[in-house]
Amino acid sequence: MVLKHCEKGNLRNYLNTSECYINYGSKIDKLQQIARGLLDIHNAGLVHKDFHSGNILIDEDLSFISDLGMCQPANKKQTAKEEGIFGVLPYVAPEILRGHQYTKAADIYSFGIIMNEFLSEEIPFNDIPHDKFLAFKIYKGLRQNISENIPRLLADLIMKCWDAEIEYRTTTKELYQILTKWNEEKSDKNSELYFQVKECDIIREKEFYNRLNKDKSINIQTHPQAIYTSRLLNFKNLCKPVNSTDLSSFFNSANPISECLDNQLSELDD
Repeated sequence: MVLKHCEKGNLRNYLNTSECYINYGSKIDKLQQIARGLLDIHNAGLVHKDFHSGNILIDEDLSFISDLGMCQPANKKQTAKEEGIFGVLPYVAPEILRGHQYTKAADIYSFGIIMNEFLSEEIPFNDIPHDKFLAFKIYKGLRQNISENIPRLLADLIMKCWDAEIEYRTTTKELYQILTKWNEEKSDKNSELYFQVKECDIIREKEFYNRLNKDKSINIQTHPQAIYTSRLLNFKNLCKPVNSTDLSSFFNSANPISECLDNQLSELDD
């Protein structure tokens, strides 16, 4: 098998080495491409099972999902407990940590973590050990912080992807459709997304160049027990996953932007 070399490396490397600000318009475009790749995998009746930023390759303006070695049929009845849990802990859905069957919804959870990492440019849980205590906290609703300078529509989509209840997560088709819609609306001055992106880009670009002028080794400090390579995970006796009561402190359900996302998703079926 011959694979194309991707100059920018994986998504994590792309973020860490970029010396130019990556605006939200460019990120939405790449997220749409990633969602398209995930949709292709799911339409083939497969689930990825090891979906994280190290398995997304960037080549100029294109994004690819790689490392399909763990892919398996979506209807496979074997549970994670029976076959073993393999992956990078911050990206593993809470129901998988409990040993349930791997589903397309688990890939959607991973997409939410990746999306937040890409938009916030912060590696998930890089300052704490990736051990059974983190697994328990994820199970009890802990998620990586969502930056207040991420456009609200995008932030709401992140939260919908990583909901503890799999039936509340967006489907892969909905995910691709809404990102395709936003990829068109990001330049439309009459759209809500345009104003959100424009406002957040101004703040984020200033932050980026201030950070670039400092020593990157000081800015990014990873805990020695924060492991971002796929490995066998074995956590026992976890209870039913829940959403943290703290998650909605910045993005609450009564927020009109949250309702706006719900309205846009419902329109996809019309």
